[in-house]
Amino acid sequence: MTKKEIVMKISEETNIKQIDVKAVVQKTLDHIITALSAGETVELRNFGIFKVKSRRSRIGRNPKTGQAVPIPERKVVSFKVGMVMKKKVK
Repeated sequence: MTKKEIVMKISEETNIKQIDVKAVVQKTLDHIITALSAGETVELRNFGIFKVKSRRSRIGRNPKTGQAVPIPERKVVSFKVGMVMKKKVK
């Protein structure tokens, strides 16, 4: 499902214009991104938790040459599923 499909479904169910729904959905996503980039945790009850974690640096291998390549430390976003979603998806 794409963002456009989400906007269309919400618009149909609530009888709100698609442009207004799209603005709300986009602002929500923007605020989640802003919070994560500031290192904050975003918790959406019954949906899940977005959190920024650090991956430590390590040594990788170039698959073509087999040469050792250093991979620097980096930050990644992780998501832990909420209880309600976990039960519904099972």
